[in-house]
Amino acid sequence: MRLNHLNESLQQALAAADRYFELLDTKPEIQDAPDAVDLKDVQGHITFENVDFHYDETPVLKGINLEIRPGEMIALVGPTGVGKTTMVNLIPRFYDTNQGRILIDGQDIRRIKISSLREHISMVLQDVFLFNGTVAENISYGSPDATMEQIKAAAIAAKADGFIQEMPVGYDTEIGERGARLSGGQKQRLAIARAILYNAPILILDEVTSSVDTETEAQITAALQNLVKGRTTIVIAHRLSTIRNADKIIVLQDGEIVEQGNHEQLLQLDGLYAKLIRKDADNAT
Repeated sequence: MRLNHLNESLQQALAAADRYFELLDTKPEIQDAPDAVDLKDVQGHITFENVDFHYDETPVLKGINLEIRPGEMIALVGPTGVGKTTMVNLIPRFYDTNQGRILIDGQDIRRIKISSLREHISMVLQDVFLFNGTVAENISYGSPDATMEQIKAAAIAAKADGFIQEMPVGYDTEIGERGARLSGGQKQRLAIARAILYNAPILILDEVTSSVDTETEAQITAALQNLVKGRTTIVIAHRLSTIRNADKIIVLQDGEIVEQGNHEQLLQLDGLYAKLIRKDADNAT
């Protein structure tokens, strides 16, 4: 009976190993160009030039032209499914454009080594990636040489030190698989601390406050003020109240830019953005 159970476990392991090595052997579709170079002395000047993108035969982005200056905070808004997340996913080359090009500091990103490109980009997403390790290990993911003092400083800037100190063993507390022992707001603040510690010049924030309550949203928004300083920041916002101070708000509809300007300019235009603001206010009440 023991041998039978052993054989059953062995067969399961072999089946899993086949899938595991199949995945490891899969070559990514996005590859470095033969003449790809490293990205150096990044200022964070991002340019979209006539960018088109489609999944299979479904068009997602059409004729996108946009300039993001170094240190600017840009917000992407619009109805669900208009291409906001796709647009930011093109910057680290998770996909390649079908037409047009994206430049960083004047260099076509398809001529930059992928590892070098992504090294200069931090992303804080709605679905935070955390693993079953300590708080300190999760914050320093991506910055393995960080000291405990640097980890704590990042946590303080991210408004996370308070709840961390209340944990059983502080920064050495195990948080469970995918941060199972943390609330949604705590997960987000750990992700923000990780991004602060990583200190990349380009920052992408994808709906980081969409699934938290109003009080937690205020704490996360305060933490983000420390994160965006001195960085080129692109924000996808579900709650429009969080992006009113953006240098420029880009309004997308049907894969195209239909409005752009700051909050006050777009309200005066009384177009799609103003309509979304009114809808957001109604939902809040």
